[in-house]
Amino acid sequence: MSSFKIFDVAGTGMSAQSVRLNTTASNLANADSVSGDPTQVYKAKHPLFEAIRSGIGAKAATTGVSVKGIVESQSAPTARYEPGNPLADTKGFVYAPNVNTVEEMVDMISASRSYQNNVEVMNTAKDMMLATLRLGQ
Repeated sequence: MSSFKIFDVAGTGMSAQSVRLNTTASNLANADSVSGDPTQVYKAKHPLFEAIRSGIGAKAATTGVSVKGIVESQSAPTARYEPGNPLADTKGFVYAPNVNTVEEMVDMISASRSYQNNVEVMNTAKDMMLATLRLGQ
């Protein structure tokens, strides 16, 4: 395996964590949005990751991660009785997405740390390669 594969692996990890950060930010931005129709409420989004494998059978090796897709939460929206709200339905209810802001913040911190770890892997690999090149001087 080439020494340069580490950059590909860390790069795919950074890309995946970037998608995770963006979906979490979207969830947090829409956490307080409301609608008068429960089918039109914002649904929280979460990325689905998949390992990139090269080779076949026992010789297969994981060479990174990819985003297989973005899935929407199937949890029911939260109904709140607000008859004065202009978006309220005929019964006086507005519907809010079932987004847990604490869980989303924890997910954002985790994604940020994972991104930082991948950056550190790339920097360490770069430093090791430069040190190896200096051995011949």
